[in-house]
Amino acid sequence: MPECLRLLALAAKKGLVGRIALSSTQAPLVHPVNFCYRERSVLVRLGAGTMAERASGALVAFEVDHVDRANGRAWSVLVRGLATPLDEPARSEAMGSAPDPLVLTPGDVVLSIRPDVVTGRRFPLRNGPEHGADRSWRSRVVEAASKVRVSPR
Repeated sequence: MPECLRLLALAAKKGLVGRIALSSTQAPLVHPVNFCYRERSVLVRLGAGTMAERASGALVAFEVDHVDRANGRAWSVLVRGLATPLDEPARSEAMGSAPDPLVLTPGDVVLSIRPDVVTGRRFPLRNGPEHGADRSWRSRVVEAASKVRVSPR
């Protein structure tokens, strides 16, 4: 888990885009979002609407990944936990430290996602330079991936 949290912090620092997801009675909802990682929480900023309304106080999933084609490797981190809306002054402070939203009219809802379950994996790309070359790295990936799986409840 420490490596997953390190990758999560690195992704936030690089300004990567993550996805927040939740289940609903009709279908899963998934939105791409900018985010920051602060005080062991993922912070996302949303506009008013279905996602902000349903995610506030709900269990959600947040996922971010990175593909490094030059080195033929990729990684993915999944955070599952409770999304809590921030009240003033924490919301103002969070909006000041969060990355600039990608959308033209960003919302004022800031959710803090508590990392209750954090999993991740690294893997070689099928067409990367390592394809078929570095078997030892692949075996470590498979071993690490098997250790982070969470069984269904």
